[in-house]
Amino acid sequence: MNRLSHPEENRFLILAKIFLLFALVYIFLVSISAMGAGLKLLGMDLVKNTLAGTSNAYVGLFIGILATSIVQSSSTTTSITVGMVGSGMMTLDQAIPIIMGANIGTSVTNLLVSMGHIKVRPELERAFAAAVVHDCFNILTVIIFFPLQIKFNLLSKAASYFELFVEEAGGLKFVSPLKLIVEPAIDLIEKIFAHNGWVIVVVSLVLLFVALRYIVVIMKSLVLERLSVFFDRYIFRNWLIGLTVGMIFTAIVQSSSVTTSLVVPLAAAGLVTLEQIFPYTLGANVGTTVTALLASLITQNPTAVAVALAHLLFNVFGIIVFLPLKIVPIYLARKLAQLSFKHRWFPVAYVLVVFIIIPIILIQIMR
Repeated sequence: MNRLSHPEENRFLILAKIFLLFALVYIFLVSISAMGAGLKLLGMDLVKNTLAGTSNAYVGLFIGILATSIVQSSSTTTSITVGMVGSGMMTLDQAIPIIMGANIGTSVTNLLVSMGHIKVRPELERAFAAAVVHDCFNILTVIIFFPLQIKFNLLSKAASYFELFVEEAGGLKFVSPLKLIVEPAIDLIEKIFAHNGWVIVVVSLVLLFVALRYIVVIMKSLVLERLSVFFDRYIFRNWLIGLTVGMIFTAIVQSSSVTTSLVVPLAAAGLVTLEQIFPYTLGANVGTTVTALLASLITQNPTAVAVALAHLLFNVFGIIVFLPLKIVPIYLARKLAQLSFKHRWFPVAYVLVVFIIIPIILIQIMR
């Protein structure tokens, strides 16, 4: 029978799919948060001890990468670092390389999300490109500004200067609405699995991959063209809107891992392009600095505030350099994504080598 003869049935089906899509997005968000909670149960003491034990700038950089890869949250790493600076356990110059490393390490979540599309090569290529472009930007920014910090203390001096303008701001507290939404589910998962970090990580990964798979299926069934027009017209209409949306959204939910991971399935489904995602990712990088900035204001320690400002300025300087030169990180991301299309094991190897093996080896050598 002709589908048009049952408009109510079609409307009900569309509404049911939309409801299911929101439910899957919620499961997706819970899985990311649960994975972070599980990893924190496994590695928080390790992260704190590791961060406290660095005085070499190069070691600090790779410790920032490794520590953030463990807890999958640059906000966590930078907030711990800010707290250590505030308590006098670490200096500003020791903290800044760790902050830079944290910026690189935070994109592990995106890369894990992209692996949810490993069965379908074209989807994997698009998803991996959307995830790894974040890496490319962060690594290129470190390549430029890490030597400038070592040689001229560029970020230290700039952050100390701007710190004078916020010194009187006082302590602020902001509660992420995302945390309020997913926290009951996270608490339930932790109770069910008796706060066992390994089990929570495994369960969250299963939820993540299942949610991702069906998010893409439902988005495709809801007519890609209409969704594509929506994203083109409202969310990613131009670079400024994309940058602003990424910045505000991340500042609200206090997690760039979540906001950047959300666009990975959109890219996999072909709804958004890499050129549209790139400014959004840069905005998310700026938005994630809000957490550490608020934490620093609570400490009421000028040096701690300067650390948080250094994180903000590092990302702003990176945007100033690479937004006009976006062709460079986008080109690198596409080349890496082509490798994932040819070799589906490549994303797994990339994560292990870049975020775990290289940092551990270099930390041991340089120490």
